[in-house]
Amino acid sequence: MHIADLLRGLDYFGTVVFAISGALVAARKGMDWMGFAILATVTGIGGGTLRDLILDRPVFWVSHWEYIVLCVLTSLVTFYFVPHIRRRYSWLLWADAIGLAVFSVLGVQIALSTGTSPFIAIIMGMMTAAFGGLIRDVLAGEPPLLLHREIYASAALSGGVVYALLVVVLHQPIWALILGFIVALVVRALGIVYHWHLPAARSA
Repeated sequence: MHIADLLRGLDYFGTVVFAISGALVAARKGMDWMGFAILATVTGIGGGTLRDLILDRPVFWVSHWEYIVLCVLTSLVTFYFVPHIRRRYSWLLWADAIGLAVFSVLGVQIALSTGTSPFIAIIMGMMTAAFGGLIRDVLAGEPPLLLHREIYASAALSGGVVYALLVVVLHQPIWALILGFIVALVVRALGIVYHWHLPAARSA
């Protein structure tokens, strides 16, 4: 498989998984199918949209409208399937974790392809991975995971760093995708399973 096809497939996969996480938040809030579609879409494409705007490149879903269709279709499937999901919050956390891992590496890859420095590319990867969920939580009136002590943005950061190192230093794009994804997912999974948190300042 050509790496471009692999990247596109991962991008579709990440979009669908993030859209599911958005739809599951809509389910927790008891929204109608339009609410499902909106939260699924902003979660699926929100981080990538902000990345493209900052990098001054064409916003990806304007020319590739299939991303919008994927988000809406995913939201509708989830809308009708969600009554059968008993542990919705658990599903939400794991869907979000997988999407985070995918977009943490894809965001870095896209930023590097525009000629940005590895440092900025890693920041763009973290933004791509985390900001769709931030927009979702703000719209739904939920406490944003990004602003909690959760191992969240730091998981995206770790995956992005691994990807950038393997691509820039070792020139191993395939292994960079695989290992960057695994590192981000494992770090986030450990945070979910063991309830790890980052140190926080004491309140006054």
